[in-house]
Amino acid sequence: MAAARGWRLVPRGPRRSLHAEAAVGTAGVTGADVAAAPVARYPPIVASLTAKSKAARQRRVERWHAAVHAAPSVDEKIRLLTKMQFMKYVVYPQTFSLNADRWYQGFTKTVFLSGLPPPSDPAPAPGLATQPSDPAPAPDLEPLRAAACDCLLQEHFYLRRKGRAPLYQEREALASPFLDQLVASLVGLLSAHNPVLAAAALDRRRPVHFYWLRGEEVILHGHRKGRVDALRYQINDKPHNQIRIAKQLPEFVPLDYSVPIEIPVPNCKPDKLPLFKRQYENNIFIGSKTADLYCYGHTQFHLLPDKLKRERLLKQNRADQIEVVCRANAIASLFAWTGAQAMYQGFWSGADVTRPFVSQAVITDGQYFSFFCYQLNTLALTVQADRENARRNVCWGTPSQPLYEAVEGSGVKGFNDEVLLQLVRFLLNRPEEGRSPGCIAEEACDSGLREPSFLPKQR
Repeated sequence: MAAARGWRLVPRGPRRSLHAEAAVGTAGVTGADVAAAPVARYPPIVASLTAKSKAARQRRVERWHAAVHAAPSVDEKIRLLTKMQFMKYVVYPQTFSLNADRWYQGFTKTVFLSGLPPPSDPAPAPGLATQPSDPAPAPDLEPLRAAACDCLLQEHFYLRRKGRAPLYQEREALASPFLDQLVASLVGLLSAHNPVLAAAALDRRRPVHFYWLRGEEVILHGHRKGRVDALRYQINDKPHNQIRIAKQLPEFVPLDYSVPIEIPVPNCKPDKLPLFKRQYENNIFIGSKTADLYCYGHTQFHLLPDKLKRERLLKQNRADQIEVVCRANAIASLFAWTGAQAMYQGFWSGADVTRPFVSQAVITDGQYFSFFCYQLNTLALTVQADRENARRNVCWGTPSQPLYEAVEGSGVKGFNDEVLLQLVRFLLNRPEEGRSPGCIAEEACDSGLREPSFLPKQR
């Protein structure tokens, strides 16, 4: 519609500014009126849980960490830590890979020291009066030597087997029952000198599993291509024999023990070892359920297969790998065992250990024996948790020594008492007197380090 021709625009006078009106309007507002006025509160702006951004991934990680921290029991905590199944590297404790011990040190953040740690004198528990007591009498070596020789002759002389053992199982057919009898005989004879052995649990062929994260990689293929993901590892071990006890062995060194040795860090992916990725159920298991009272490890006994025997390695001109096989087996097996023990007590990468976890291992092929001690000082192995973590796991070990030279007729030639004495020292190692895992956990709870609900449930 067209405007009329007679209309004219009338100019208006000067108007007051909106800011001035606002100033005039607020001049009469008092402090009480401001306090009484409702304040609009909005939810915080956070990243979406399903987005592909870094902020969204960080929020998912924080939400998962909060759920693990709030888990009411150890079983629920382990379920949350292992429920997501991705491709993971399977680490074999007994491997023929070249220099595998150096790779395993990097995977587990372990420093290897030659020799055995000095014996630690267990300190009295706080609040208990120290009374001078006579040292325990040393066990007589003669019956122990006779028992070990009887175990050898039982398999090499007295027992008459029909037929030949299967291929690559000739040594295992003799060494496996010999090791069973040797461990059972020594534990029975030394129970009078170490009451812990009398009440311990002796397992045979019991599986041990451990699952952990260490390092990062960029995914190259699939629908998650380009994302940064953690490297996952799984150890599935089956020691020949293992001894579990209800109390923890004393520590060899302090928790923050500093070792002036660098841990070997490989500059390539674990595929070059070689290690292979598989996807199956993630397991954390010490050989018994979380409700078992015997939730701490004492000593493991591992039997090397015929494919890794000394004669075979010498024939392949790989004499330098004889001790590497034993070190790799000890590092992987003891890390898995002590790590699973720490997880049973409620520790994980987001809540690092507050006390060391100690275990021992004996690696043998039936004739040569090597001895190892391991102390777990940290479980914070992820990239985020390891940025300011100066702790390192420590493994001590000795080169292999023969227990005997040969079995000739009804006699054992060249029996080595030093190896037998070292076996006896390992088995005589005992926890601190008057100090139980329960009181240790109570001290940690008093300092606000962890919750008491993460203790193993009593039967």
